[in-house]
Amino acid sequence: MKILVTGAAGFIGFHTSRVLLDKEHEVIGFDNINEYYDPDLKNSRLKILRQYPNFKFHKKNIEDKEAIENVFKEDSPKRVIHLAAQAGVRHSLKHPETYVQSNLVGFFNILEGCRRYKVEHLVYASTSSVYGLNTKYPFSTKDNTSHPVSFYGATKLANEMMAHSYSHLYTIPCTGLRFFTVYGPWGRPDMAYFLFTKKILEGKPIDIFNHGDMERDFTYIDDIVEGITRVLMQAPSPDLEWSRNSSSPASSSAPWRLYNIGSNKPVKLMDYVREIEKNLGKKAEINLLPLQAGDVVKSHADVDPLVNDFGYAPKYSVKYGIKNFIEWYLDYYPSSKNL
Repeated sequence: MKILVTGAAGFIGFHTSRVLLDKEHEVIGFDNINEYYDPDLKNSRLKILRQYPNFKFHKKNIEDKEAIENVFKEDSPKRVIHLAAQAGVRHSLKHPETYVQSNLVGFFNILEGCRRYKVEHLVYASTSSVYGLNTKYPFSTKDNTSHPVSFYGATKLANEMMAHSYSHLYTIPCTGLRFFTVYGPWGRPDMAYFLFTKKILEGKPIDIFNHGDMERDFTYIDDIVEGITRVLMQAPSPDLEWSRNSSSPASSSAPWRLYNIGSNKPVKLMDYVREIEKNLGKKAEINLLPLQAGDVVKSHADVDPLVNDFGYAPKYSVKYGIKNFIEWYLDYYPSSKNL
């Protein structure tokens, strides 16, 4: 099957593309290799993907309507995994305009491509950040999500609504996946676990917000990819029993669904740091700081719908995931072993 993966050189896109390629699908990668974080890391991922004969790559921006039009027209993907986006809660505090272009304009271009070229299923990345001020745990796709606390979260919530409108109007099967704090080998250097590892090895202090009183539903990358690939192969159908007044906001009379993908096992942030310390054999110097704007104190995913519809729940522990990440980090950055 021909599958378009946007953000193919990114963290989740790379792992997803590699799994699909191993399963002998044709993958059309699309990424602009921007400088939000180290392009060399993205190119290293891309170098691995280019070794597959069933991989084709376009270095373009999703904001470029003509480029998106051309990839749908020339490559004729049957299904689309849309992962390209401007990520990061904190980055959105200072650069909101980049989120408008990538997450809103870019997503619109993808929807238009799916509409015009009759794509069988669009699977796209959303985020746990859409839950915002919610304090009922675990976070459920049945919950109201009208109060995001970051502009990043707001753009992803907008994506969900945009996808629903296209699904309703043009009968495009669409599935949104709300990812919960993804980590693992080949990860993003702007994320906390990556920064913690780098600074601990360098003997520099790490910043811990809300004085360490935080919990996250850390989700290992292999669990995320397993969820994506299972969902991709099962396009949603209209829920014929859905009604506006009594049914879940995660389903619809259109072929549209929302799911959480998280471990369903929140971990205290300080326990997460201790696991990194244990694997590095080195203690962290810690700066305890107040809660930062846009952050939430806790995340916790309800994954029952994922289990019910796809027979799958994330399974990898933080102990397993951090061990694998640290091993990769020390291999990819060999000079860090000498610090």
